Amino acid sequence: MRKAIFAAFFISAACAAPSAGTSANAYHLIPGSVPMDKGPDGNSIFLDAPEGLIVIDTGRHPAHGEKLLVYASERGKPIAAIVNTHWHLDHTTGNYDIRQVYPQVRVYATDAIEGALAGFLNRNREQADKMLADPKTPDARKAEILRARSVIDNPDRLRPTISVTSSGPMRIAGRRLEVHVAPFAATEADLWIYDPKARLAIVGDLVVDIVPFMDTACADGWKQALKDVAATPFVTLIPGHGASMDRSAFLQWKSAFENFVDCGRSERAKEECVAGWKRDAAPFIDAAHAGYVEEAAAYYIDTRLRSSPEGQQKYCRPLRA
Repeated sequence: MRKAIFAAFFISAACAAPSAGTSANAYHLIPGSVPMDKGPDGNSIFLDAPEGLIVIDTGRHPAHGEKLLVYASERGKPIAAIVNTHWHLDHTTGNYDIRQVYPQVRVYATDAIEGALAGFLNRNREQADKMLADPKTPDARKAEILRARSVIDNPDRLRPTISVTSSGPMRIAGRRLEVHVAPFAATEADLWIYDPKARLAIVGDLVVDIVPFMDTACADGWKQALKDVAATPFVTLIPGHGASMDRSAFLQWKSAFENFVDCGRSERAKEECVAGWKRDAAPFIDAAHAGYVEEAAAYYIDTRLRSSPEGQQKYCRPLRA
């Protein structure tokens, strides 16, 4: 299950129109993607602010980062702030590209990257080295791996300049936003943003359209985070991967996630749980990813939801020594 194993380490959307009730100029979405031949890019979202532009998540690949810089150039406004919803490299690798052009940009994130550097990312270096040494690994994939390693070897490229430790209102680049910290969810600490004026929620990988990326997940904390998101009066929600959702679509995805976790923890056949996810989340799964979804869902049942008791709780506590 190579794609799932490397979702965070090396870890399709369409740019949807804002839902009714959300202003058409409330945000600008640079869609990510989940291709089958390389690691994904997460969605990137631009917000206007008095001091410039805020970009939430920056993708992985150089081509995605270039789209962010082109958009800022076209707007004639500097990128004043980066917000990382979580540390997965398909949401943070582009930080360095932006900082090369805008060296004064402020990076807002939790400190969960420290546990990731000591644990998950460090362990995956051995697997990456094997892939680099394998003559069957395509040159394009090797370049991707080397790009990932370059940011891991220089961790200040991933670390925030402003650490977010608790939920509450914040002014980022002069714009007031409600910033929420979700402990032990998709990662050790996820950020999600709510803009009450636009009634807009930006939630990172707390929502992934085709299948929840559970490589570093704590299922119970994730469930709680989704409840907290549901409690806000948003009209439009932007997931970490996939098209924008209205409240009805989010609630359907949330129900599908809860059913998948409950089934995965039960004694029901794994195939039944995978089929249940595909049924419950059908509106979010395109034909191109149907096979991937089956493989990924089965993998996460084995490695997260039906692993040993210790394994199931692995990401439900701090990872730093």
